[in-house]
Amino acid sequence: MLQDTLTIRHYQKLTDALVEMWNRGYRYDDLRLYLDGYLAALRHTNTLEPYLISRLEEETTRYIYDPSNFEMPMPQPQVDYY
Repeated sequence: MLQDTLTIRHYQKLTDALVEMWNRGYRYDDLRLYLDGYLAALRHTNTLEPYLISRLEEETTRYIYDPSNFEMPMPQPQVDYY
C-alpha cells in the first residue's frame, strides 16, 4: 500500500492515464510501455526515492493486470412505465 503523498499522486495520474489510453484502444503491451517510460523519467529526475519508485511500479503493474479496472460498465436499461 502506498503511503507517501507524492507517490500516491503519481499513482493516481498513472492510473487515470492508463484508463484513458485503454478507452482510446491501447492494450496491455502499450500500457506497459507507457508505464516503463513514466518510471524511467521518475528515475532520471530523482523525483522519488528509488524504493518508492519500485513500490509504485509494483502497485501500478498490479493495477494494469487486473481486468476489472478496464471493464466498461453496462448501462441499466430504463423501464418504460407507459
